[in-house]
Parts: sequence; C-alpha cells; structure tokens
Amino acid sequence: MVERSSENLARSPRAWRSSLPGALFDHHGSLNRTTCFVAAGLLSVPLAVYMLTSEGGLDNQTYVLGVTVAIVAALLVVTRRALVSAAVANGLILTAVAIASAKFSAMGMVLHAYDIFFYLSSWSTISYLWSDFRTLALGLALLLALLAATAVVSWRIDTTRVARWRSALLFCAAVAVALGGSYWKGERRHTQYYWEDMHLSSFYSSWADTVETLLRGQLIESAASASGPLIRLPTTCAGPAKPPHIILVHEESVVPPAYFPKLAYDKSLDPFFRSHDGQLHKLRVETYGGASWLTEFSILAGVSTRSFGGMRNFVQSLMAGKIYDTLPETLARCGYRNAVFYPMMRNFVSNEKFYKAVGLKQVFDATDQKAPTYQERDRFYFGNALDYMSRHISRSRQPLFVFVQTMATHSPYDFKFSPDSDVPGGGPGTDAEMSEYLRRLGLAARDYRDFRNKLAERFPSEQFLIVHYGDHQPVATRPLLGIDSNLEAEDIELALNSPGFLTYYAVDGINYQPPPLPTVATLDVPYMPLVILEAAGLPLSDSYKERKALLATCDGRYYTCAERERILAFHRRLIDSGLIIPY
Repeated sequence: MVERSSENLARSPRAWRSSLPGALFDHHGSLNRTTCFVAAGLLSVPLAVYMLTSEGGLDNQTYVLGVTVAIVAALLVVTRRALVSAAVANGLILTAVAIASAKFSAMGMVLHAYDIFFYLSSWSTISYLWSDFRTLALGLALLLALLAATAVVSWRIDTTRVARWRSALLFCAAVAVALGGSYWKGERRHTQYYWEDMHLSSFYSSWADTVETLLRGQLIESAASASGPLIRLPTTCAGPAKPPHIILVHEESVVPPAYFPKLAYDKSLDPFFRSHDGQLHKLRVETYGGASWLTEFSILAGVSTRSFGGMRNFVQSLMAGKIYDTLPETLARCGYRNAVFYPMMRNFVSNEKFYKAVGLKQVFDATDQKAPTYQERDRFYFGNALDYMSRHISRSRQPLFVFVQTMATHSPYDFKFSPDSDVPGGGPGTDAEMSEYLRRLGLAARDYRDFRNKLAERFPSEQFLIVHYGDHQPVATRPLLGIDSNLEAEDIELALNSPGFLTYYAVDGINYQPPPLPTVATLDVPYMPLVILEAAGLPLSDSYKERKALLATCDGRYYTCAERERILAFHRRLIDSGLIIPY
C-alpha cells in the first residue's frame, strides 16, 4: 500500500504538493490564498526598494506609491487575482524603469510615455531602434517575454478571488494618495526627464502631456487649415559669388549686466554685447537658467518650442528628421559646409541625431575636441574651431558655417573658475554667485575678443559674419528678478513676458559689412535664422519670406504674437507643404 501511494505521488505533482507539511498548495495543486498574498508582497519588494532609494523625497515617493498601487488595484478589478495583478504590475513597472535607465545611458533622456507612440508609430523609427540599439531592443523583447510567461504561470496557480468592490475601493484610495502626493511635490521640474533618478515618477508624470498631445492630434500647435499656396523649397541658391563664412557662437548663460540697473559691474563689458551698429539688441528666449537645447532648436529650426506644449523639452529628439528648411539646410543649399563644436557628449539629449538631421553634418563633441572637462575656457572651443577653419580654408573655397558652443559662464558659481586669471567681478555688496558670474563673463568677453583678433590675423583675405547670442540667463540673476535664491532653475516658473527670458544677440563682421538689423525692441528667438540669413546677404526661401512678414506683423514676437492666428496658419502651411511632419 505504501509503495502504491508513493508511486501515485510520483506520477501526480499536484498530489505531492498538497502533501507537503504546512502545505503551500491547496488540494488542486494551486497556491493557497495565504501563499498567493505573501508571494504578491514578496514580488513587490524590489520595486519598493527602488522607490525608496531612487524616487526623491517622501513627497515624490508618496505620489509614486499612489500611482503604483492604483495600477495594481485596476488590474485587481479586471482579474480579481492578487498574485497575477502584483506580478504583472511589478513586471511592467520594473521594465519601464529598466528602459528608462537604458534610454538615459544611450540618449541622455529617461522614458516618456509618448515614446510608446513615437517609436512604434512608423517603420522608420522601429528600424532606427533596431539598427542603432539592437541589443537594447532584444533585451526589451526578452523582458516582455519573461513578463508574459510570469503572467501565464501566476494565472494558473493563483487561487485568490478578490471582490471587485474591494479592489475598486483600493483603487479610489490609491488615486487619492497619488493626488495628495502630486499636490505635495508640486509641479514637475522642467528638465526632470534629463536627470538620472526619478525614472518612474517621470514616466508617470509624462502621461498628462502625452494625452494632451494625442488629443491635439499632433506635436506642434497649428490652425486646422490655412489659405495660401504650398511653400516650395528652392532647388538652387542665387546668392553672392563669395558669401561670408558664418560663425554662430552660443554664449552659454550670458545676459548683459546692463539689464539690471542696480548691479555694480565693470562697464568695459558693455561693448561685448553690441552689434556692428553699436546697438544692444535684445533677444527673448524660452527658457531660464538651463535647457540650452530649447534655444538651439529655435535658432536652427525657426519655430517656437512653446508651440509644442508639454512636449517642448523633447523637440530635438522628436523632430529629428521631421522639420525641414532649417538654417543649416538653407546654408548647405547655398554651398556652405556646416560643422558644430559641442562641449558635451554627442548623445546628450539626442543632440547628434538632431544636428545631422537639420544639416549639421560634422559634429565635434567633447571627446573629439579632447576636452579635459565639460567646462573649459571659451578660448579652448574657439581654438578648436580656428584650427578646423585653417585646415578647410587652406584647401577649399567653400564657405563655412561653424556653430561654436561655449561653457565658461555655466553654473555652478560656488567656486572660482580659472582662478589664475585676474578678472574683476561685482562691486562691493554684490551677491557672491553674481560676482563669480561677472568674473566668468569677463573671461568670456576677453576670449571672444581674442578669437575675433585671431580670425582677422589668420585669414586677412576672408570675409566673416559673426553672430553670438545668450542662450538663457544664469541662475545668478535670481535675486535681481525677485526669485528665491534657493530655487533650482528646474523649479522656477516665469510669466511669458518675464525679463528673466531676455538675453541678447550681436552681429559683427570681419572684412564684411552686415546690413541693418531689425528695429524691433525685442526679437523672439525663432526669428534668429532669418536674421542670420539676411545678415549674410543670402536669398530667402518662401518660408523665410513668410517669417520676415510675421516679424513685421508681430513686432518681433512669435509665440505671443498679438495676431496669433497668423503664427498658427504659418505652422499649418509648413505642415501642408511637408516642411514639418507633426506626428
């Protein structure tokens, strides 16, 4: 009899499991209810550890906890199975965290909900993932396969059957906690998607922007329809026989101190900000204290980042290959060779992909330039650009467009940059951060003058158009704007007309006389490519002729133009003409 029972047990795994002392399984061979609930709790331990160590403070953790429990509760309402709901929810969430971490390593950005729609929307984006991130794509496929297998196994062994009304109550309670946590933590930081931590809360928060974009039906705001002919791209460029080389200098975190009358500073800085006409020209940008790529986008693409709503922080990655007749493309059509000297790594915020898509085919990043750090003196980047221009000009008559980005005036300002340099800071009583910023501004002005002199010395027979601009104000101006100095740039909200968005642009020439500049009081940054093309004496395509008309109509405004319908109609015409792909 004993032998027969043993034989039956060997043939029946369910019978063997149900015979275990203090059995984990019921008489059907499935996990009993208590074991299912314990297993569901144990499955949540890795996620709980992650949340406690990587999702910020208690306010943010409360928000993440509320949303996470709400997801589990929603699955409970559908399945009534505790183990299945916990396994699927934890698997999906940890997969999202893994993807966010991998995306950050590859692109400098974490996971956004819109990525789901963006990367799966066309074969071109799918093929891009497969060709450039094949290992990551295969890893994701493996994770999803494991998740599916876990869901199937847990469904077969889960004996819990939670009443739907209980699950619904849990869902409502979790949503209340999530809303409370959201109110407690406040608005999402502007550049939260570019920091290493808080991958999960970033992903959760991104759904609001994603839903808004999906309801709008496209990324960029535009009119439903617009009259007028399609905007055609010219096939040739009937410009001057020998146009000037164009050097565009991105002066990091630079603002004229003259904008702040009570600030004591070295007045010898003022000429640095003046154009060839001796005037200081105001530029209105769309970011404060950081997110330089927003200003870059408008200067290269000629549209406002604000027109992309909550998706504007991702314009470079989302619009790569989807916006045409850009400044570099126009210059290439006129025979220019385009290059950018970029102080960061080429994959930061997907910059290289965007640069090449808009016509900046040569990208020299920090590694290419052999930069010891990410924050070198401006003369370091200017020196690399000079060497590049020397090599090119010695063997080619092709005009150059060189985009140089600087870093000396970048925050933080709690240490003395280039301490061996004797440069004045602020006057007596000046805030310590502002005083250090003014020192660095003096260094930047000195390095620019030296760069300009070397251009004239090295290339006495060449013509140069030099345009430089401030990409945004430094955080050192917070006290001057009435902003709490303890606030980080990512937490600062400014009104659209705030003086915190004012910087400058300057146009200069070497062996070249630029034409008069726009007479508007303040120029919005999307008009900068138009200014550069006209300053170089190059013909305007139909889209830039339309921008010129808008500049006059809107008195230099773009996103806040009084005749906003004109801007939206322009966007619609760009879309209808295939110059913007809005999805």
